[in-house]
Amino acid sequence: MKLTGLAAAQPSLLATRRGKLILVLLCSVAFLDFVDTTIVNVALPSMRLGLHMSVQNLQWIPSAYLLTYGGFMLLGGRAADLLGRRRVLVAGTSLFGLASIIGGLAGSSGVLIGARLAQGAGAAMMLPAALSILTTTFSGGGDRHKALGAWGGVAGLASAFGVLLGGVLTQGPGWRWVFFVNPPICLLVLGAAFWLLSGERRHAQLGSFDLRGAVLSTGGMLLLVYAIVRAPDVGWGAARTIAELTAAGALLAVFAINELRRANPLLPLSIFRIKGLAAADVAQVIATAGFISMFFFLTLYMQNVLHYSPIQTGLAYLPVTAGVAITAGITSKLLARTGTRSVIVAGALIAASGVYYLSRIPVHGSYLTDLLPGLVVMSIGLGALLVAVTTGANAGVPAEKAGLAAALLNASQQLGGALGLAIFAAIATSHTGHLLAAHTAMPAALTAGFQRALLASSIFLVIAAVIATRTSHTRGEPDQDVLVLQPQPEIQAGVAA
Repeated sequence: MKLTGLAAAQPSLLATRRGKLILVLLCSVAFLDFVDTTIVNVALPSMRLGLHMSVQNLQWIPSAYLLTYGGFMLLGGRAADLLGRRRVLVAGTSLFGLASIIGGLAGSSGVLIGARLAQGAGAAMMLPAALSILTTTFSGGGDRHKALGAWGGVAGLASAFGVLLGGVLTQGPGWRWVFFVNPPICLLVLGAAFWLLSGERRHAQLGSFDLRGAVLSTGGMLLLVYAIVRAPDVGWGAARTIAELTAAGALLAVFAINELRRANPLLPLSIFRIKGLAAADVAQVIATAGFISMFFFLTLYMQNVLHYSPIQTGLAYLPVTAGVAITAGITSKLLARTGTRSVIVAGALIAASGVYYLSRIPVHGSYLTDLLPGLVVMSIGLGALLVAVTTGANAGVPAEKAGLAAALLNASQQLGGALGLAIFAAIATSHTGHLLAAHTAMPAALTAGFQRALLASSIFLVIAAVIATRTSHTRGEPDQDVLVLQPQPEIQAGVAA
């Protein structure tokens, strides 16, 4: 009770103009990174025509971003903790903006894919730095819930809004603008970062940096994501896929051994002793696999079966953005009363029911009866789940490991996206191919494949709900109150420690 009283006396940073601007800045970083996961999807057919790309190369436009985004996430998060969060945020934003310019100007598929790889690497630096700044800056119970609620809401909004924005830009000024829209935002982020966030001392010298761990973890994650992305084309049982997965597992195992022996490890394995953190990250992997895949297959269904234009496809997701925004705002206020665990479980189950409804899409579907109800229900679950899992995965994390916790959570999201697309694409393609071989009409065969993939996505969301029962049941006050009592002069100035 005494701690709570002291925490209550702590002035709310979020109530100040500076605090609100910092939150807008950090959420803008999240939006920029998350939206680029989906913004290119609707533009892919136009990119293929414009650059005369093969179907095999086309798949690397979205996959290249996921590859480096997930592969470098752990390194980016730990670098933020050790080298300074503003420093890493600025470096990542600069790389992201430059890569976007190159992507927009690309005259060949190779240049475009290279730009997407660089974008992913920049995002892997930006995102954990921004989330760790958020969790260390807004450490009071009330501020923390509101800030994490905004972050989680932005994550859900960006996934749906990316499809909408991609459709509007592709059908309007052209597909190159899905890249050109980024640099002006990057410039605003850079200016705001230098204005609102003060620089930090390095917490580690380069000589003590765990370079071997960085190489092993990044190599292992890159190879793991690459193997998962390529598996649907090569075959899950192919010798190449098995060899790549085995090699990735071996690299990550050696990485774990290296971390146990290092005095200053890249990934202090003690972080997994924080109650509920590992379960929250695993739940994020499984849930994201279902969500990202749902957006992917519904977009293909609307364009290839219902023959929606790019902008019609984008507008179809507008109710999702509204549902996520409303639910995220409610959830951030609800967490202090209910705790994170129950909200994660409920959100995953609600989302699963919405995706299950969508798995029944017919060949001659209607938006109002066959898509809209499922999208609305799914968006309610998505908004609740993302806010609660973000809060749960950061609960009880000490300030000096905030970047690492943020990196683990976001790496889970990217790994889940790559895993879901690989698994469910194989399911859809196999079933569609079987029906085409039996002389089923193309629209019916495609729809049946999408139905099966969406059904599998809903099952994954149920599994995520089961895993979420092992997350911590954090209501927010105790952990955050302890953080507030620690001397943090940078936070008083509105800057991440």
